[in-house]
Amino acid sequence: MSIDALPRISEQSPGVTVSRRSPIKVIPALVRDPLRALPPEIYREPLVYSRVAGRERILLSDPALIHEALVRNADALSKGEDVRRALGPALGQGLLTADGAHWRWQRQSVAPAFRHEKLVGLLPAMIAAAERTRDRWLSAEPGAAVRIGHEMMRTTFDIIVDTMMSGPGGIDVAQVEKGITDYLKPTGWIFALSLLSAPEWLPYPGRSRARSAALYLRSEITRMIAERRASHDEREDLVSLLLAASDPETGRTMTDGEIADNLLTFMTAGHETTALGLAWTLLLLARHSQHEEKVVAEIKEVTGGGPVRPEHIAKLAYTRQVFSEAMRLYPPAPIITRTAVRSFPLQGFTVPAGAVIVVPIHAVHHHAALWEDPERFDPGRFSTEQVKGRHRYAYMPFGAGPRVCIGSAFATMEAVAILAVLLQSVRLHSQAGSMPAPLMRVTLRPRQDPELLVERR
Repeated sequence: MSIDALPRISEQSPGVTVSRRSPIKVIPALVRDPLRALPPEIYREPLVYSRVAGRERILLSDPALIHEALVRNADALSKGEDVRRALGPALGQGLLTADGAHWRWQRQSVAPAFRHEKLVGLLPAMIAAAERTRDRWLSAEPGAAVRIGHEMMRTTFDIIVDTMMSGPGGIDVAQVEKGITDYLKPTGWIFALSLLSAPEWLPYPGRSRARSAALYLRSEITRMIAERRASHDEREDLVSLLLAASDPETGRTMTDGEIADNLLTFMTAGHETTALGLAWTLLLLARHSQHEEKVVAEIKEVTGGGPVRPEHIAKLAYTRQVFSEAMRLYPPAPIITRTAVRSFPLQGFTVPAGAVIVVPIHAVHHHAALWEDPERFDPGRFSTEQVKGRHRYAYMPFGAGPRVCIGSAFATMEAVAILAVLLQSVRLHSQAGSMPAPLMRVTLRPRQDPELLVERR
């Protein structure tokens, strides 16, 4: 059957769950926390149709439908207006925000930096950064508390600048962390105003601070690129790879602005998501001693009680399962959206051009039809046997389809290395009675940066 013969998906489509929440409820929820603006039906149903402020949104939580939309019909989808308005001022047209041919040639240009053999070569730097964090904790007063989100941001940022840029090059790490937080804080307003098709010049709380943060981040990176280009430095890192990259079809190379777009993407999206995954993991382990003990026992068995070395990381299977389960419960990127640039078929219907496809990863990861007792922390879900029996798109902390995060293997390897080094020497305790509430600011953060007490193991 041709696509023209398929009925258009709408509020009247048989078998489609419709969310009828009014803009009066959706818009304030978007401003406060976009995760709370999701129709509650999407945590129970496979597909939910929603129309808010005249814009059609099709929400998918069924893995087969996600595959059909994001993989089979990938060429019918673009990143869309929400992503451009929220991230474009900081990240420009880098890998996370670009579309079409511009995205493809950038992806080809950076792919060599993420080959397995290249990543394995980065493990010593990852372990060294984790050791600096461990030593900083152990040198503090006994029973000292650490802000775990901040500490993981600092550790993963150290790794990003060491491995991707061969050192910070004068970049102020603390100022970058503050800049990222300031930039992301008002994004709920951006999503709400985008949904209402409001003009981009319209002021909103936090707009000036966010713009200042974006200007600071971009100016620092652009300065570093100009210095590297002028020095003809021959270090082998992502900066040199981007400086040398050329489009295989046209032969054109990247401008300093395009290189800055991609470095900012890896600096912000790359280190932020891994840091949050680690923070949630350590918060969960501090409340689940039985799983922490299994991790520590595995580290001891693999290392023989000696220092963590690069060859140990691939053998830490249970540690990797713990990190995976933490990202199921608290996916760093909890919602992804695409906009249909042309109509395409989906489950016997036609998705019209202009409709927004929403994949609420948080809902997929907490869906009762996909996970037994979905709110329970159970790293056993990621044993080899259980993973084989599950649809590939039931779990997607790094996205899905051709746009899946290019740094997923880097992030996982980095997280396991950091966990191994820290948990080998340190025990973390929580004084809070429950896990902190999550808050979506593009990424999924604890609502407040919680403190954990540090004890030498």
